[in-house]
Amino acid sequence: MNLSYRIAIRYFFSRNKRSFISVIARIAMAGVAVGTMAMVVVLSVFNGMEDLNRKMFKTFDADVTITPAEGKRFLVSDSLLKIVKSVEGVKIVTQVIEDNALARYANQQTIVKLKGVDSTFSRRGQLDTALVEGSLKLYGHNGTPYAVIAEGVRNALSISLQDIITPLELWYPKTGTKTLNVTSTEAFNQTVIRPGGVFFIENRYDDYVIAPLSVVESLLQYKGQRSSLEITILAKPYLEKDVARDISAKIGTQFIVRDRDAMNADLLRAIRVEKLFVAVTLSFIILVAAINIFFSLSMLAIEKKKDVSMLYALGATPSLIRNIFLAEGAIVALSGAIVGILSGVLICWLQMSYGLVSMGLSTALVDAYPVKLIWQDILLTAGIIVIVTLAVSYIPARRAALSGQTLIV
Repeated sequence: MNLSYRIAIRYFFSRNKRSFISVIARIAMAGVAVGTMAMVVVLSVFNGMEDLNRKMFKTFDADVTITPAEGKRFLVSDSLLKIVKSVEGVKIVTQVIEDNALARYANQQTIVKLKGVDSTFSRRGQLDTALVEGSLKLYGHNGTPYAVIAEGVRNALSISLQDIITPLELWYPKTGTKTLNVTSTEAFNQTVIRPGGVFFIENRYDDYVIAPLSVVESLLQYKGQRSSLEITILAKPYLEKDVARDISAKIGTQFIVRDRDAMNADLLRAIRVEKLFVAVTLSFIILVAAINIFFSLSMLAIEKKKDVSMLYALGATPSLIRNIFLAEGAIVALSGAIVGILSGVLICWLQMSYGLVSMGLSTALVDAYPVKLIWQDILLTAGIIVIVTLAVSYIPARRAALSGQTLIV
């Protein structure tokens, strides 16, 4: 073992005889432990929130989405579909038409996001876990079209799936007219459809109505055009961003190809920024707690002046004396950090296993706060503690080295 560490360990255990210095050291250890535990837990909660949002996105959004670089719609040709399907990793290509429309049911109405999908949508199996009532079928046995509606739409229109008489009416303004008379029914295309299923993910998707592509295409007068192509990729080793990059390289710049994370980049970026600011804030808390290490080492340096001068007389160098007190500060910080990390990991494990802290909301997607441990965060916390410890330990360690030299002179 290094000589400086051996002496530092001896000082660490022997100074318990001096009660006041011991109390300050223990306060420093406790402060570092609490700050470390808080950082591990809070960063893990942010990881859990990010992971939960990704799971929500995966329930509804496609792995990769192709949209036009200009405008809202584009013509889908057989050659384009062939090129997209030829990209390695592509499993399913779903043609999609999406636009706002007016939905009416009985005497109530609301604006909805109408999404038309082709027959491949049911093979994706995305909404299976989000279905709360009915089924995800878009056509009945006799070819009757059905719609899958969001919980928010059902509540806004008071829709009952058991009511087989009242249809869901969808209205969309006719194109090609110079003026639009909103009071006239002649100004709108209309179609009726039966609601066959209800899904719930979260409020962001609460205004969706999913219907067969042919029904929506006729209502919106898209005439072979589409709003987007949604791609479902094969399982690992294929990655969404890699498949998106390959598709983009093949179809050119007239289309925008984005993976699921890119489609929801703003929300994910907001979570990461919040996580960064929280990490910075907790770093300052750890710094404040570590200031006690500064006072503890300063008092220890005063107490050990004679020992330091004796070490100089025996041939010790200033760097050795400085390293002794730096090691002393590292031992105090390391002890607190180990306790804090173990406590934080234990709390996260208990939360993941038993859900000790609930969300407190009946409408929450999960009962308890989501938590996800990432070892990079633990390494980040340990790195912050090392930097803070070196910062607060350097000045008293340097003073101790100089004071010993002064006594020798």
